[in-house]
Amino acid sequence: MVQIQKQGEQRERQASSRPWYRNRRATVLVGVGCALLATLGTLSALPDGGRHPDSVDAARSTASTSVAPTGAAVPHRSSTPTGSASASPTPAAISPVSASGSALPSHDAAPTGGRKAPANTGVPLAWTADSQVWALGCGHDYVIDKPPAQVPPPPTEQDASPWASAQGAVHGRETNVEISVQGRSSTAVVLTALRVRVVGRAAPAPGTVYAMDQGCGGSLSKRFFAVDLDKDRPVAHSVAGNDAGTPIPAVSLPYRVSNKDPEVLLVTARTENCDCNWYLELDWSSQGRTGTVRVDDHGRPFRTSGIKGLPRYWYGSDEGERRWVPATD
Repeated sequence: MVQIQKQGEQRERQASSRPWYRNRRATVLVGVGCALLATLGTLSALPDGGRHPDSVDAARSTASTSVAPTGAAVPHRSSTPTGSASASPTPAAISPVSASGSALPSHDAAPTGGRKAPANTGVPLAWTADSQVWALGCGHDYVIDKPPAQVPPPPTEQDASPWASAQGAVHGRETNVEISVQGRSSTAVVLTALRVRVVGRAAPAPGTVYAMDQGCGGSLSKRFFAVDLDKDRPVAHSVAGNDAGTPIPAVSLPYRVSNKDPEVLLVTARTENCDCNWYLELDWSSQGRTGTVRVDDHGRPFRTSGIKGLPRYWYGSDEGERRWVPATD
């Protein structure tokens, strides 16, 4: 009897000496068990008397709850069964739709601090150049290294380019370059300067001078700039011209162009002493940007050669026959 009493006192002392956290763990486990029983009781009391399709997953999720190190409960994630709808779907953003069914832009979708569209960095103007321009449509000289019998009759001005290319012709003493400049939009582009670049000088080309007229030339219908290629540093000077006898005053740069306001520049380059290769540089400015375009003959420099001392012919009648005959002037 005494021994049994001693064993009981010993068990009481062991129980009182257990760490406090073991007792707390037992309390938490009891709490989890009570929560599980309460959940099962709620699921079994559905109005239709059956179980909710997601009750199995809900029960598993509750039963799998564990205690996080901080004491917060972390539920176990379970996958949604195939074919079942989400209990609380997130509403999708709906964009307004036009009558054609295409989505219209949303004014609220653009972020407040979003980046702006990149600025246009292209050249804001377009240009074309024609070097086969004759004085008053008929006066021009070409240097061709062929005898008169091998040179076909002169073409009209609009056919000068293929004719000159086929004969290997070089502009004699003078080249007239007509430059048409136009903006690519309604925004104004200012043409600020026109420069000449001579990239090659040699002795005048050999051959014979063939005149496209019989004294009908002498002045240009539109002459805005004159260039002396014989100078060491040739400059395009604005000069006066005439249109069928009507004087055209000289107008210096700058000019303003746009897609509705084009401009035509006529540059006359002359030489007496060299076979010169050259091109033009046109400076522009628009909306705080500046740049330079190179104006040349389809990627190649223009070419002008002096004619001093060379025989000169024009196409006329000689004893009733139309052919190249020596010029009298």
